[in-house]
Amino acid sequence: MRALGTTFSRHLASFRRANGGNVALTFALAAIPIIGSVGFAVDYSRANAVKASMQAALDSTALMLSRDAATLSTADLQSKAASYFDALFNKPEVTNVTITASYSTAGGSQVKVNGAADVPATFLGVIGLQNINVNGSSTVAWGSTRLRVALVLDTTGSMDADGKMAALKTSTKNLLTQLKDSASANGDVYVSLVPFSRGVNVGAGNYGANWVDWTEWESEPAYMATWLSNSTNRNTWAQAGPGDNCPVSNSQTGFTCVSNPTTGASGTNRVPSYGSYSGYICPSVDSGNRDSTKAGFYYNGCYNSTTYSSTGYSATCSGHSYCSCSGSGSKKTCKTNSGYFEHTWIKNARSTWTGCVADRGSKTAPGTTAGNDQTATAPSTGNTTTLYPARQDIYCPQTVMGLNYNWSSMSSAVDALDPNGGTNQPIGLVMGWHSLVGIGPFTAPAKDPNYTYTDVIILMSDGLNTWDRWYGNGSATNTSVDYRMYDSSGKGTCANIKNSGVTLYTIHVNTDGDPTSQLLKNCAGGPDKFSDPSKFYTVTSANGLGAVFTAIGTNLTKLRVAK
Repeated sequence: MRALGTTFSRHLASFRRANGGNVALTFALAAIPIIGSVGFAVDYSRANAVKASMQAALDSTALMLSRDAATLSTADLQSKAASYFDALFNKPEVTNVTITASYSTAGGSQVKVNGAADVPATFLGVIGLQNINVNGSSTVAWGSTRLRVALVLDTTGSMDADGKMAALKTSTKNLLTQLKDSASANGDVYVSLVPFSRGVNVGAGNYGANWVDWTEWESEPAYMATWLSNSTNRNTWAQAGPGDNCPVSNSQTGFTCVSNPTTGASGTNRVPSYGSYSGYICPSVDSGNRDSTKAGFYYNGCYNSTTYSSTGYSATCSGHSYCSCSGSGSKKTCKTNSGYFEHTWIKNARSTWTGCVADRGSKTAPGTTAGNDQTATAPSTGNTTTLYPARQDIYCPQTVMGLNYNWSSMSSAVDALDPNGGTNQPIGLVMGWHSLVGIGPFTAPAKDPNYTYTDVIILMSDGLNTWDRWYGNGSATNTSVDYRMYDSSGKGTCANIKNSGVTLYTIHVNTDGDPTSQLLKNCAGGPDKFSDPSKFYTVTSANGLGAVFTAIGTNLTKLRVAK
């Protein structure tokens, strides 16, 4: 257009300087600028229409290139750009079309497409202008914002009902595909997987890590430690010897006597009477509520039998401190008591741990004060409340995966999810947070200052909290468990997460007709909008889970035309 104006001005100046000719010539010359003015308006309008079509085609071309740009060579990028543009830009009258495309990662991934073409002039040829050049440019920027997403997934026993686990697996893998497709380069999107039930599995191979707390694992059970001061314990536990029935049940102590894997056990549920495990208590079967598994017996007596006549028994044993008597009729066989058995707790090897941890914090109930079960405080060996307590749990879920972009491995881990155990949303939530921060069992890649990062937790659960380290199981304690996650004053784990800059999406899969989870609804939000109901989803059938995951994925991964 600048060239057109220059040409027109030059001809006008030439006309002004002319001082010869006749009237006809004057009128002929006067017609030139008039025709030029009309032609300028007509041809300019046509050129603008071509430019608008070109810009739309350039925008679409840049968007289509953005998905594959990081993996294309310069020549392939150029070839695809020309192919996409030609399919979109249908202007056969336009000549000398040139398209150039470039991809860069400086300050974030971006694709830039430039275009230029000549629009033949219809009227402006009379003033020597045969073509009008038009051009445009489009830039799609997406890498300036990078995603880090923690998927915190409920794998409790109730997820086995109503098709929920199958729907969770399908929905999660579809979301992983969405996130993968939105990443044009490795590192654009990182994802962590944190399955939870009443605990979280950080990996049995970490038994040597300094962030694991073994205090409760290696502590002697209270039942054993207090037997000398408790007559009931003393008359049962203290008097049991090799060959006797086990004096305790797993509901009392967390372990029981069984025939295997010991050698020489005399029947089931008995203390082995000979062999390498003679006198030892057998491994735990109490759902992992107790951790170490053996107790030793040192024999002070009560294992030699003496036969008394019925009269002798009455006279001798009735007032005697004996362990047990058996038989009937005229004779009784009594085990005389020369002293109680002395029991010693034998710790399980740490290498037998299956990887589950309980909530961080004090061994006793945390009450209403803030604790490390609600924070992302880094573990410190000098403070056991910051460490992760080892717990032998038969309902230990699938092992966590820290931030990564190994999409096939994550898909396989999702396939292996198995529904078991009670619900402890707070530990799943806080461990998801730890995966983003990179503390304890997790490492988080350093953030590049040239990028903006969006940190997200997606928490999915199908019910109410029923368990944590302190309050146990049962509806009467649900308020206490919930309190650690979110209390009425807006404190707790959820508030701490949002205050740290993390956006929290929550999903309640409610197939049982329960009330809507106000806890999950209160937790939804982010640093920009602290309480955000739009980030809370509730579905009443397993089939609805897929649409929710897709909606969240679309919201997280959308691209935009930046320029």
